[in-house]
Amino acid sequence: MKRLPAVGSTFAPVSAERREWLTEKAKPKKRKASPANELTSAIIGLIRDAGGYAVRINSQGQYNEALGRWTKGTTDKGTADIHGVLSGLHLSVEVKVGKDRMSDHQHETARRVEAAGGRYFVARDLEAFRRWFEALKREGGERV
Repeated sequence: MKRLPAVGSTFAPVSAERREWLTEKAKPKKRKASPANELTSAIIGLIRDAGGYAVRINSQGQYNEALGRWTKGTTDKGTADIHGVLSGLHLSVEVKVGKDRMSDHQHETARRVEAAGGRYFVARDLEAFRRWFEALKREGGERV
């Protein structure tokens, strides 16, 4: 088994150029403000402002540098972009902007959420979501 060098041991010096590169690589990358990201953030804000709980669900895989390839995500195919709870009622919100369309897996997930007593909404713009959400709050979140 390889042993680590003792404290105070010297390692090969890191060049200033290499140190700068490592520092840049360690910085978190800024997410582009895409229309879908902006809509997602606004919807989460509305649910939270109403006293609910909401989170963005990241269902895509991750790039694994050690393997040199993408690895699958662990969420079910078709999982909505936002999961929330308002007055004890589960909310799933799928964000679709522009020409983006729902997949067969997403349609099946919508059916399963509603069959289980939750609510599912496809948000194409903030105003449509706001109308749906306000109607839901007026109903008191009661299941139909």
